[in-house]
Amino acid sequence: MLPSPELIERGLSAATERFAAELVRPRSGAPAWTGFEWQMARAAAVLHGITPLLATTLQWPGPASWRAFALEQRRQTLLRHGRIAAVLKHIDDRASEQGLAVVALKGAALHAVGVYSAGERPMADIDLLVRPADAQRAADMLATIGYAQTWMIWKHGIFEPARAGGNAATALPIGEHQDNPIKIDLHTRITERLPLAETDITELVFPLHPKPGFNPYPSTNALLLHLLLHAAGNMSARALRLMHLHDIARLAARMSPDEWHELLGTRSTPTARWWALAPLELVNRYQPGLLPAQVLAALRRACPGALGRLSRSANLSEMSYASLSIPAFPGLPWCRSLSERRRYVWQRVLPSREHAVSRNLIAAEQWATPHPWMHMSQGRRILHWLFRRPSRQASMYIVRAVLDNPLPT
Repeated sequence: MLPSPELIERGLSAATERFAAELVRPRSGAPAWTGFEWQMARAAAVLHGITPLLATTLQWPGPASWRAFALEQRRQTLLRHGRIAAVLKHIDDRASEQGLAVVALKGAALHAVGVYSAGERPMADIDLLVRPADAQRAADMLATIGYAQTWMIWKHGIFEPARAGGNAATALPIGEHQDNPIKIDLHTRITERLPLAETDITELVFPLHPKPGFNPYPSTNALLLHLLLHAAGNMSARALRLMHLHDIARLAARMSPDEWHELLGTRSTPTARWWALAPLELVNRYQPGLLPAQVLAALRRACPGALGRLSRSANLSEMSYASLSIPAFPGLPWCRSLSERRRYVWQRVLPSREHAVSRNLIAAEQWATPHPWMHMSQGRRILHWLFRRPSRQASMYIVRAVLDNPLPT
């Protein structure tokens, strides 16, 4: 029998906050957690994508089972990194041959500029950006290395390795594993809905004079802004991960005063980058002094009041999958007008057809298929929200997997 959602959430939150602090200032002593709390620590580390980092950052071993799990996750991440690097090499070669300009995004870019070494940071998939006019050419190019498009959502197309005979219904491993399929998300724009209005920074990310094959981000600022926008989009759905904050912090530590000035002063005013405050406030909470005070001050003046208040008060646990139940309208603080609030509430109550496509995509994920919630009608979902507040299935999948597969002590 599962522990209560309240007990699970307390365990996830305690581990989340401890790990966020450990990645900044590692302590010499292990936490005095119970066996159940160590299980929730394992689940939290997987949910936040930071187990490989913990394997080399923590200065205490913890229980033997925890240490073995962390080291194995680092090994699996390193093996998987090799597979991803091989796929990236194929893409770069084919794109160069075909005169196709591509930007490898986020995790691939962070590794390319040395923010992470192999085995430190997991990569769930490969994100690529091409010009809209090159989308079909890029899809055809991916087909030549064995990838086929399986879904199309508003942000990007999703490509998966073509498999003869369909996918076997095998259980997913807990955390990273070298054999996990490598998906590719093909973007023609870099944009997020916060929560409805689209914020598009494509012109900052795609180079002005691209060359065939892989192109880097035009600047450190462009990469940082993309990480901030991606984190903001996840925060508006209470789906942030500690890995997202760590990406931002590591890159921010490399920024020069001139680069920070450029971030606020070129192409737009701080008002146009109001969305950057929320993730930066969280970074500042866990790493005070890392970010320039003038940058935070400028963004605080530009940020809408409700979001500014949330940014100052919320912690990572509340903005992440460690929070087992989310409000019915988590994006309300991100709405900047009364009309946007009304449209947002209406869309949450009566989702659009586009939203239904995204829901179907989520329901097809292996972690979602066993759960009735993912296949309920909207009316039944509303009733459950009103009277039962169901737990988040993505979080509970990992929690159940950890509880059902305890590590030997």
